Amino acid sequence: MTQHVSPPRDGTGKAAPVDGPPAWRVRLGRADVRTLTLLGVLAVLVLIGGITQPDSFLDTRNLQLVLTQASVIGVVTVGMTFVIVSGGIDLSVGAIVALASVWATTVATQEYGFFGILFTAVVVGVGCGLVNGVLIAFGQMVPFIATLAMLASARGLALQITDGRTQVVTVSSVLDLGERDAYILGIPPLVLVFAAVTVIGWLVLNRTTFGRRTVAVGGNAEAARLAGIDVRRQRLYLYLLSGLCCGIAAFLLIVLAGSGQNTNGNLYELDAIAAAIIGGTLLTGGRGHILGSVLGVLIFTTITNIFALNNLQTDVQQIAKGAIIVAAVLVQRRTASTH
Repeated sequence: MTQHVSPPRDGTGKAAPVDGPPAWRVRLGRADVRTLTLLGVLAVLVLIGGITQPDSFLDTRNLQLVLTQASVIGVVTVGMTFVIVSGGIDLSVGAIVALASVWATTVATQEYGFFGILFTAVVVGVGCGLVNGVLIAFGQMVPFIATLAMLASARGLALQITDGRTQVVTVSSVLDLGERDAYILGIPPLVLVFAAVTVIGWLVLNRTTFGRRTVAVGGNAEAARLAGIDVRRQRLYLYLLSGLCCGIAAFLLIVLAGSGQNTNGNLYELDAIAAAIIGGTLLTGGRGHILGSVLGVLIFTTITNIFALNNLQTDVQQIAKGAIIVAAVLVQRRTASTH
């Protein structure tokens, strides 16, 4: 005879909840799996680079170069991650980097030295982000259209400022940041800036009210509005943040290249979006991971470096990147359907 066991009940006579792992532990477990997967992919790429070009790829200077190159697009990707988490998109980041870099390297700006270049790059980036934010949040424009218009306008203005010529930086204090003498414990200053932006971005997204509001707006904007969140103001802040990251990235690019060009930041928007996607950020909004986005940047930068060292064609490199993006999206869809 089968004995029926009634579920445990609390003091009110209602069935007590069944014990299980807390929600935060479940989410952390999923994040760990995703992070470990990305680390595994990066490790495989490092292994491939070490096998194909052991002398060149594993050289300390080459590894420093990979991290330095990842720093510029990495800072942009941090800002892009916030925008995508909110359910938006920013196609203008590469053009904003170009505009900020050429505006900050004009002869008039360089007369103010290091801080003049840094201040100008940041202000131009934030200014472009402000225009995007106002058009999207208060002008009710679709983010795709508003940022596409900014992409065209910023590129055109950058070309007008430079007249198609390269603007060489003559401020020694800026150029010195790219020299090996400026490295701290063997780490380039640009990498340290990237690390600082990453840490701050992670803390803001995961440990602040601003981050929770960003996720809420991306998950369900109407529900967020009914919960008392000023959705329009939040979106404005997010595009300001994206512009700020572009301004910082523009300054890092000036240090790295020693010049400002209207072609700077070419296809940065695609690289940033792709890095965020393979890092676990949903294009539909509501979920994003700063650490995953950073690992995505490192994966793409490592792929580029391996292809360059092996003298492989650029088109093959783009195909490999495209395959990784498709695989990442398929994994996201499969994960979403099983939870």
